[in-house]
Amino acid sequence: MLKFGYLAMIAFTVVGSFWLELLLKVGVLRRARRVALSILPVSAIFIIWDLYAIRRGHWHFDSKQIIGLLTPGGIPLEEILFFTVVPLAAIMTIEAVGVVKRKNPKWIFGDEK
Repeated sequence: MLKFGYLAMIAFTVVGSFWLELLLKVGVLRRARRVALSILPVSAIFIIWDLYAIRRGHWHFDSKQIIGLLTPGGIPLEEILFFTVVPLAAIMTIEAVGVVKRKNPKWIFGDEK
């Protein structure tokens, strides 16, 4: 099971947030261009950072916790998924708060008064 630890965390993120798309109809996945413009630039920076850190020996991935599919630079598939799935889950969560707030305008979220 440890071999799938990183992938399990990503699956947990999907299960924990993608239901918002179906149940609350947040519509994030329907706006693929907007999502790509939000996620890809930041993901690219982190992927470049990972490549640099791996090449310099500052960073590595435990082979016991990944499935073993690597990019040419040595980044595991799970890391690429992490850089896309986690921000997508965050966007869905933020959009879900907006949906709930629109449906229940008297509800207070955070520090608003």
